[in-house]
Amino acid sequence: MVPPVAQILGSLISINSVNSSYTGGPGEGEIAAWVKRFFEERGIFVVEQEVFPGRPNVIAKLSGNDSTRRLVFEAHTDTVSVQGMSISPFEPRVEGGRMYGRGSCDTKAGLAAMMHAVASIHESGLKPPCEVWLAAVVDEEFSYRGVVKLCEGLKADAALVAEPTGLRAVIASKGVVRWRIVVRGKAAHSGKPHLGVNAIQHMARIILLLERDHERLCETTHPLLGSATLNVGVIKGGVQVNFVPDECSIEVDRRLLPGETVQGVLAHYQALLESLKETHPMLDASMEEPMLTDMALETDANSAPALLASSLLSEMGLEGGLCGVPFGSDASKLSNCGVPSIVIGPGNIDQAHAAVEYVELSEVEKAAEFYRDFALRFGAQSSR
Repeated sequence: MVPPVAQILGSLISINSVNSSYTGGPGEGEIAAWVKRFFEERGIFVVEQEVFPGRPNVIAKLSGNDSTRRLVFEAHTDTVSVQGMSISPFEPRVEGGRMYGRGSCDTKAGLAAMMHAVASIHESGLKPPCEVWLAAVVDEEFSYRGVVKLCEGLKADAALVAEPTGLRAVIASKGVVRWRIVVRGKAAHSGKPHLGVNAIQHMARIILLLERDHERLCETTHPLLGSATLNVGVIKGGVQVNFVPDECSIEVDRRLLPGETVQGVLAHYQALLESLKETHPMLDASMEEPMLTDMALETDANSAPALLASSLLSEMGLEGGLCGVPFGSDASKLSNCGVPSIVIGPGNIDQAHAAVEYVELSEVEKAAEFYRDFALRFGAQSSR
C-alpha cells in the first residue's frame, strides 16, 4: 500500500543526505538504499546506477503501452550543508500545514511526490501510455555528476525535473560559468611601494572593467529570463598590510542566456583582459579553467510536454502559464542530450538552502496529483 505523500517526505527528510563534498556530508548512500527499498517492497522494478562509490542513482521503471517511448521523472537526493540552520535538520516537523527540515523544499518534496505518483500508478494497475522512469540522482548540489551519468545513452521523449517552482511549469533557465581570474604582481615593502607591483590595484582595474562591461549585458534580454548577469563573488589577495601584494584573485559567476556558449563567453572576457594589458603593460593577469559550467535551458513552448503541463495545471486550477527562472537545475543537462525538459515541483525557491527550510504540504499533495496525471496522459494520442 502506498503511504501518504507526507509520510514519504518525512522519511526522506529524516535521512542525512548532505552532499559529501560539503563538510560533514555523508553523501546519498543511505537515502538511495531507502528509495530502492521503497520500490522493491511494492514490486516495482528498480536498479542502481553507480556514479561514485557508495553514491548511486536509483531508477524505478514502469512499463507502458508503447515501449518505444519514455517519460523520465527526475529529482536529486542530495542536499546542501546544514550549517547555519536554526531548526533540527533531520527531524521532520509539521506545523501550520508545513513540513520543516533540510531538503524539505529542495528537493525531497518533489522526490516524495514523484515516488508517490509512480507507486500509486503501479498499485492501481493502470498502464501509462509510455514507459515511465523515476530517476533519483546524486550530486545535483555540487557538480551534477548524477544527471550526467543518467544521460549516458539516455533516450526519452520528455523529462519532468523536480525543483521548487511553486508548481509553475518552467521551460527556460539561465546557464552559468564560474572561473577564477588571477593577477600576479611583485612583493615589496610598503615603505617603498614603487619597488613592487601591486596585484590588488591591478585587480581593481579588472573589476571596474567588468562592471562597465556588465552594462552591455542589459542591452539583450530574454522574454522569460531577462538579461544575462555577472557577479564577482569572491576576492582574495595580500599577505599583510605592510607588504605590496604579489597576488590577487577573484571568482566570477556569469549567468548565460539561451544561445550563449561557455566558449564564447570566456573568449569575450579574455579579450577584455588583453585590451586592459595594452594600456597597463605591467598587468599580469590570467583566466583559469572554469570551476563549473552549465548551459541554459530553453524548451519549446509548443512541445508536447510543455503543452500537456500547461493544460494539466489549468485543469487543476493552478497557474498554467509557462515561465522561466534564474537558477539552474538538472533539466539543462537532460535537454542538452535531446530530452525536452520541464522543471516543476512544490515549494518556493526562497526556502531552498534556508536556515528554516520548509514546504507547504498542500503543494506536495498537488504535485503528486500532477505527476500522476502527467504520466497517465503523456504519450497518449491527445498529447502529441
